[in-house]
Amino acid sequence: MASKRDAKPITAGTPETLPRPDFHFTGEVGRTYLDSDPAQFPQPVQPPAGAPNIVLILLDDVGFGQFSTFGGGVPSPTMDRLAAEGLRYNYFHTTALCSPTRAALITGRNHHSTSFAGITELATGYDGYCCVLPRSCGTVGEVLRQNGYMTAWVGKNHNTPTWELSAAGPFDRWANGLGFDYFYGFNAGDMNHWNPLLFENRDLVPASDDPDYHLTEDLADRAIAWVRKAKSIAPDKPYFLYVAPGATHAPHQAPQSWIDQFKGQFDMGWDAYREQTLERQKKLGVVPKDTKLTKRSPGLPAWDDLNADQKRLYARMMEVFAAYGAQVDAAMGRVIDAVKALPDADNTLIIYIAGDNGSSAEGGLEGSLNENLFFNGFPEKWDDNLKVIDELGGPKHFNHFPSSWAHAMNTPFQWTKQVASHFGGTRNPMIISWPERIKDKGGLRDQFLHVIDLVPTIYELCGVTAPRELNGIEQKDIEGISFAFTFDDATAPTRRRTQYFELGCNRGLYHDGWMASAPSFAPWEPNRDENWNPDSQVWELYKLDEDFSQANDLAGKHPDKLRQLQDLWWVEASKYNVLPLDWRAVIRMNAEAMGRPSLVGKRTKATYYEGMRALPDAACLPMLNKSWTITAEIEVGENAQGMIVTQGGSEGGYGLYLRDGKPTFVYNYLGRERPTFAADAPLPKGRTTLVVEFAYDGGGMGKGGNVTLRANGKPVASGRLEQTVPIQFSIGEGLDVGMDNGSAVDWTYQLPFKFTGRIHQVTVEIHPEKGAKAAT
Repeated sequence: MASKRDAKPITAGTPETLPRPDFHFTGEVGRTYLDSDPAQFPQPVQPPAGAPNIVLILLDDVGFGQFSTFGGGVPSPTMDRLAAEGLRYNYFHTTALCSPTRAALITGRNHHSTSFAGITELATGYDGYCCVLPRSCGTVGEVLRQNGYMTAWVGKNHNTPTWELSAAGPFDRWANGLGFDYFYGFNAGDMNHWNPLLFENRDLVPASDDPDYHLTEDLADRAIAWVRKAKSIAPDKPYFLYVAPGATHAPHQAPQSWIDQFKGQFDMGWDAYREQTLERQKKLGVVPKDTKLTKRSPGLPAWDDLNADQKRLYARMMEVFAAYGAQVDAAMGRVIDAVKALPDADNTLIIYIAGDNGSSAEGGLEGSLNENLFFNGFPEKWDDNLKVIDELGGPKHFNHFPSSWAHAMNTPFQWTKQVASHFGGTRNPMIISWPERIKDKGGLRDQFLHVIDLVPTIYELCGVTAPRELNGIEQKDIEGISFAFTFDDATAPTRRRTQYFELGCNRGLYHDGWMASAPSFAPWEPNRDENWNPDSQVWELYKLDEDFSQANDLAGKHPDKLRQLQDLWWVEASKYNVLPLDWRAVIRMNAEAMGRPSLVGKRTKATYYEGMRALPDAACLPMLNKSWTITAEIEVGENAQGMIVTQGGSEGGYGLYLRDGKPTFVYNYLGRERPTFAADAPLPKGRTTLVVEFAYDGGGMGKGGNVTLRANGKPVASGRLEQTVPIQFSIGEGLDVGMDNGSAVDWTYQLPFKFTGRIHQVTVEIHPEKGAKAAT
């Protein structure tokens, strides 16, 4: 155990230019080693003396009033334990969306400065919006790695451009290329927790054969294994472990044993939950005693206006969500236990952030069985979801609770994830533990902080200088402000005077205790008015030292103050690459429509071979809204089985396979229906050419067309698709040849459904001329 130090940050003294110069022998060199000075070796970089280990935990889609440590209804004993030995922060802010928050978190720059104004799947070609992390925004992982730290990233990576996620690379913007020596996790916004697509460093991880497998537990196991290994090998080196579970982002999937623990606990509904949560928050002291409960955000229904079946369904959806959240906090507790059992445990800085944004309303007003429906622009109906109420949380559904529960999770604030104008989208709990350094155990801090403030704080506490030049690139200034000063002084004034907020034209500005807020679009509405005008946006004004929850709009009383903040917002927007404002919604999910880079280029034909696994959508031919053909050259014996080619998974896609030797094509229309076209007879032994032809009707996006399945030129099945996927097949799954990785596109077979014959090749060809009008 390290000796106790005075409560002062380590003095910074590392180089401003990284990497350090190459080693050069400075002694005398003669004709031979006999008449030369003794040889020397370059020595490993030493971290600053006493530099702490760092564990950074970032949960996903969590509201301020979700977990019990901050008054919510979901138990969080791990957070409780860390809060009791450390500090709670109740004025910590994110960007209202995952990729932007994560880019800001690892760089210390505003999300538009890092080019992440949205998730990678929404990228456009403007400086603040292209989702390509600039090399001038070096990551905390890279800086710590070059200053003697061991670094690992376990969990979600949503900061790699979609067009760089294939096995062809490039890999310099994968987690390993961003300064993390070890990576285990997924490269997507969300992931199926029962059948995930995972990578270890750059290699696809084989599917688990454990019948009780769950992603949350797997990620905890991997984090524990890495930190134990690292400390066993190099006990004197500090480590930086970044753990980013997929929970509690959709899909809300949890083991039944966890779900059963919450039966009946949310029957009171979301309105009563908000009232009860605020009372708990006041008792805990995480909100001021005079905090008011904000009104239900416009468009959300009252619980008492629902019928009995709706209440039953929505209460069950919340039980599943609570189980999902309780499980991830317990899993993070296992990681913390492992860390605390290692040498130098007291000199470990643990930062636990409950959410990269507020709770998500992307399940829509009536809840969802498949979040991909939302991203394709389709709302769902509660009575359809009621039919499978007992399957919620299991592997068949990519489910998400209704928007009103998300609003309740964000108690006491207005709005939800995506709404950067209000704290329901941006206020997240943060807990910091450092036994050797923090003396005010169990303390509360209320300085106004932003996610960009984490990196400079870490640098100060570790004694690391933010480099002016990193890997040959001049660095942008760190835009965050260290809050290390708050460790020792609960009453220290806030050092951040100004912070802008913007996401999808939801705008806000904090300045000297005031907050100007301008909401634009409700996040539960997937479609938006293309004629919307930002100049008609209504701004609100709040004085935060008197109004913690943004309940009292003072715009009418202080028009001059509001005008000052509105003008300052435009100044900040110009400074940090926020412009141009862009209010397009789900259409931005369509890479072809947005013209994003693609390895496909202008090709209309691609040939794949057995062994192609998890090729991401961005590297596949764009098959949506046009005619296409799939040609498979295969060789089979009797009663051959298995997947020949598939793209997508349970939330949408297609599959061509053999079942009992019979050629079968299935089209998964966003989980709603799975039209299947199958031959009546099995294929004969030997070589066969299978062809699936789709003739698109045209006339817009998502229209229907005719399907014909042929074997050696002879039609064996045919029919119609009355509608097709318009925006994207799936959220995080890709194309496989010879088996089905990830979740199943069709529930009539068992994963991985490996093909028992031989696949010579699979060719996909698109016919844009037969669907051009639809894709424009």
